[in-house]
Amino acid sequence: MATNPSLKATGREWASLAVLTLPVLLISMDMTVLYFALPFLSADLEPSSTQLLWIMDIYSFLLAGLLITMGTLGDRIGRRKLLMLGAAAFGAASAAAAMAGSAEMLIVARALLGIGGATLMPSTLSLIRNMFRDDQQRRTAVSVWTAALAGGAALGPLLGGALLEHFWWGSAFLVNVPVMALLLILGPLLLPEFRDPDPGKFDLLSTAFSLAAVLPVIYGMKKIAEDGVAVVPLATIGVGLLVGIVFVLRQRKLTHPLLDVSLFRQRAFSTSVGTNVLAMFAMVGFGLFTSQYLQLVYGLRPWSAGLWTLPAAGATMVSATLAAVLVQKIRPAYVISAALLLASAGFGVIAQVEADSELALVITGATMMAAGVGVVLTLAADLIIAAAPPERAGSASGLSETCAEFGGALGIAVLGSIGAAVYRQSMDDDMPSGIPEAASEVAHETLGGAVQVAGQLPEDLAGLLLTASREAFTEGMQIASYTAAGVMLVAAVLAGLMLRQLRIDSPSAGDPHAAAPSSQDHEAKLSTR
Repeated sequence: MATNPSLKATGREWASLAVLTLPVLLISMDMTVLYFALPFLSADLEPSSTQLLWIMDIYSFLLAGLLITMGTLGDRIGRRKLLMLGAAAFGAASAAAAMAGSAEMLIVARALLGIGGATLMPSTLSLIRNMFRDDQQRRTAVSVWTAALAGGAALGPLLGGALLEHFWWGSAFLVNVPVMALLLILGPLLLPEFRDPDPGKFDLLSTAFSLAAVLPVIYGMKKIAEDGVAVVPLATIGVGLLVGIVFVLRQRKLTHPLLDVSLFRQRAFSTSVGTNVLAMFAMVGFGLFTSQYLQLVYGLRPWSAGLWTLPAAGATMVSATLAAVLVQKIRPAYVISAALLLASAGFGVIAQVEADSELALVITGATMMAAGVGVVLTLAADLIIAAAPPERAGSASGLSETCAEFGGALGIAVLGSIGAAVYRQSMDDDMPSGIPEAASEVAHETLGGAVQVAGQLPEDLAGLLLTASREAFTEGMQIASYTAAGVMLVAAVLAGLMLRQLRIDSPSAGDPHAAAPSSQDHEAKLSTR
């Protein structure tokens, strides 16, 4: 089949893609850059424990809760316009956060950052859907988008550490401002505008339902990760799920829904969404363990620990790019299943790590896992936006990112809870005698608490406590690794079965509807044979 030249992207589209990677990098970095700044801003602003939690969590809460709404809003008012508005809001909120003189002001600024971030992510992915109409080029563009997302997550701690070596904590936020300014300058010059020509009425009640569904579930998962399984977070998750059911029922009745739930009838779409959730479940959930292992078990300083995460980040970036090449020759089911098996094997390697293991073992396992997940995230995102009509690409992109947030929160809650439960059980059995009761309770809860307590004990007793706590933590990491490996294995089987008939035709010419910016082309590239 000959390629249709009219579908090929030009140099302008590729330059536009470079512009779109700017907000993706920043959003991803902003999720991790605050970690190193916390001790400094805590000393300066003196927030209460509750305020400190809100400083950390309000950003991700509002980001997750508004992604679907903002994606749909972009479909209606224009994706470039929403991107520019979001960039201005994100830059202004970053400046406000950097100059915050109180914990309350920083919480408000972080909330505005979450709102601004929610406008940026779906706008970038949906613009890619519209700019790159050739299948192969679109997949390449999505792989670049995924690589930028992974690169930002890796650069966040490194950039934060470097800035805090020389500047005050506000510099971790202020670095966003010139990048957003550059986006505001280049965006109108390079980015095209796309919107739904017949958007219909914007349903505010659906927006309220989406927030009321997403926020309680994310909150409940975070509380379970922090404090363990309890009635209140479970009830909160239950309320969110019930509201979610009401939201879905309402969408099915609306002529112009906030979210087109009929997309889930397409096997490629629903399977890709599920795979995306499970991939983020594994990657984000396990990030909790690797950072603690490198710093608290192996004893690396934060900057050195950040450097050792670069191989995994690099593997994600390389595999994301490789994914676009592989599916030209191999069916998506086989590529995705093989990538999930690689991720499962990576977790299997990590499950062999002991408290005194060589660092190469955990780095090898994490790199294998990241490489597999990078392929999955790229192809899942591409299949999700390819399945949606171009005029609904923003809504589909918002859903894709919301599912990623859910997957990450679920991974932290489930894997974190497993690790914490194993740690506490092991410390019940191996807590050294002679430690004061109050200190023993702190050491019993977390490895970080045990390390803090050990610094206040005599050398011999401190050594016993550190050995016991590090072995307990590693045991919990092993069980969590086996769990994640099992999840990846099940996901590999399901993806292989559900997508086995899906074939991505490449090149993408020959379809009479492919160049038309309407819903007629949304299935032109996907066929079952």
